[in-house]
Amino acid sequence: MKEIKELQSVIEVCNSLMVVVGCEFVALALQNEVGPDVRWHYAAGNLNDKYKRITVRFGKGIAGKIISSGSPMMMTDFPKGIIGKVTDHPIMLAEKLVSSYAVPLFLNAVPKGVLLIGNRKASTFTEMEQQHVKESAQALEQILKEQIL
Repeated sequence: MKEIKELQSVIEVCNSLMVVVGCEFVALALQNEVGPDVRWHYAAGNLNDKYKRITVRFGKGIAGKIISSGSPMMMTDFPKGIIGKVTDHPIMLAEKLVSSYAVPLFLNAVPKGVLLIGNRKASTFTEMEQQHVKESAQALEQILKEQIL
């Protein structure tokens, strides 16, 4: 992925999701075009710019795990109940997130990105909130697909 050309559309989808779900943080990660690394490209509600410097390996961190599994993932009370080390979740640490829900973004039927929402307090995301995240992920897939063609 080069820099996102349709950034304004991405910002609108993310900001809208933040309002609809009432979460404190929304971020978009994409797998690099070359190599397996994944990095965060955009965030709303962020405390700092650390997310821009976070790069995780395929299969590592929230983004890497979701891209490798192609499945959504929820954390309700980070760092309780996590498998592995706390430092394996740099986005949670950088943004002081305690709960998150993340879904994969598919490009050409392959998971290549992640849409994550989060809160800085323990919480569970409802079925309705999860559905909003999935719908926003589909909107982002369309925006990104149009850039690739």
